[in-house]
Amino acid sequence: MIGSIALLVVLFFLVIGLASYAAATYNGLVLVRLNIEKAWANIDVILEQRHDEIPKLVQLCQQYAQYERSTLEKVVNLRAQALAATGVGARAAAEGQLSAALGKVFAVAEGYPELKANVNIGQLQGRISGLETELADRREFYNESVNIYNIRIVQFPDGIAAKMMKLTHKEMFKVVEEDKQDVDVELNLPKQ
Repeated sequence: MIGSIALLVVLFFLVIGLASYAAATYNGLVLVRLNIEKAWANIDVILEQRHDEIPKLVQLCQQYAQYERSTLEKVVNLRAQALAATGVGARAAAEGQLSAALGKVFAVAEGYPELKANVNIGQLQGRISGLETELADRREFYNESVNIYNIRIVQFPDGIAAKMMKLTHKEMFKVVEEDKQDVDVELNLPKQ
C-alpha cells in the first residue's frame, strides 16, 4: 500500500513537472514571437517619423533647387513605394532605396550654400539622420529577436512545441544591395 502511494506521488510530481516544462516552453516561444512583433512595430514608428519629415525636406529643397526636381520627385515616389510595401523583404528593399535617395538629397543640399545655411534644412537633416541611426538600432534588435526565435523553433524540445503551435521561420531585415555599394556623388551644379 505504501509503495502504491509513493508511486502515485512520484507520478503526480512527474506529471506536474512535465506540465510545468511544457507551459514554460510554450510561454517562452510566445515571448520570442511577440518580441519580433514588438521589434517590427518599433521599426514602423521610426519609419513613420521619417516619412513625416521627408515632405518637409523636399518642400524646403524645392524652394532653392528648382532644377533638381528629378531627385526630389524620386524621393517622393520612393516614399510612396515604401509606405505601400508589405512584408519584411519588400519593406527593407523600399526603405533602402529611400535611404539612398535621401543621401542624394543631402548631397544636393551641400551644393547650394544658401540651402546649406538654411536652419530648417539643417534641422531636418539632423532629424532624419538621427532617425536613420535609431532605425539601424531597431533593425538590429529586430534581427536579434528573429534570430532567437528561429533558433528556438528548431531546437529540441522547443521545436516540438513550435510545430504544434504552427510557428514558422521568420525573415530577417536584410540590407539591400544598393546600400552595400559605395556612394559616388559628383555634383556639377551651377550655384544660385
